[in-house]
Amino acid sequence: MQENYLAKWLNNELDEQELEEFKNSEAYASYQRIAEASNRFEAPDFDVEEALMALKNKQTLKSTKVVQLHPYKKFLRVAAAILVLVTGSYFYLNSLDETVNTQYAENKEVLLPDASEVILNADSEISYSEKKWNDKRNISLEGEAFFKVAKGKRFTVSTKDGTVAVLGTQFNVENRKGFFEVTCYEGLVSVTFNGHETKLPAGTSFMAINGKIVEADAPNTKVPAWMNNESTFKSIPLKYVLNEFERQHNITVDTQNIDGEQLFTGTFSNTDVDLALQSISAPSRIKFKLEGNKVLFYAENAP
Repeated sequence: MQENYLAKWLNNELDEQELEEFKNSEAYASYQRIAEASNRFEAPDFDVEEALMALKNKQTLKSTKVVQLHPYKKFLRVAAAILVLVTGSYFYLNSLDETVNTQYAENKEVLLPDASEVILNADSEISYSEKKWNDKRNISLEGEAFFKVAKGKRFTVSTKDGTVAVLGTQFNVENRKGFFEVTCYEGLVSVTFNGHETKLPAGTSFMAINGKIVEADAPNTKVPAWMNNESTFKSIPLKYVLNEFERQHNITVDTQNIDGEQLFTGTFSNTDVDLALQSISAPSRIKFKLEGNKVLFYAENAP
């Protein structure tokens, strides 16, 4: 009965009495959830009538006997129903992963299942499995984020350049193209980079630029500067500074006759565009030209 009811239910062919009996069955709730999840996904078009016609033509060519098609139609309907359920189950179970991202000039706060907090900087993304969170507290990060980790099992942050592991602490991770930095503000952080593990106690940082570990200064604040609407750098190649300006202000940056590898030390505002431009250009001895949503940085001796 369940097979017949399932196929007829999926095709909206149950009468009122049959529908009531089917709704009272133990399996109905599960079928309903899977069907709802399946509706969010597009499946390849399958024309049952066209398939039946092709089968009928094939049988006619082979024999002049009259063939009863109803059993085949019933079989195809049940097979289609099973396909829908299997496909729906797969997408339903695999859509439990959560992904959160930010655009340019946007920050976002995320509360994890264990009450840990993540604050995303601009142009960043995290993903994690809510279903498996109690078994494995793991976050995948692209960009930059500040973490306030609730005490509990091992908590890991995975990036393309390295992995950060803690039990309960506060730390910041930035992973951009060619740039990787981890700063511990509270507790103890373990950083694995190129297969080598480094322990970071509170008040220390780890930094790698273009795949090479470089000396990093200790933080002098309780939280990252970007959480106070500023971006701070010390002896960082200018190209990374300009990239961060672009992310924070959503302004396209072009350069002319500028050495992107020259080191920059300073701070710029994440909310005041004019002040940020002055803060970048003055210490770097470069000029800028702002037009609409684009800015050109160029050397003083550039034509």
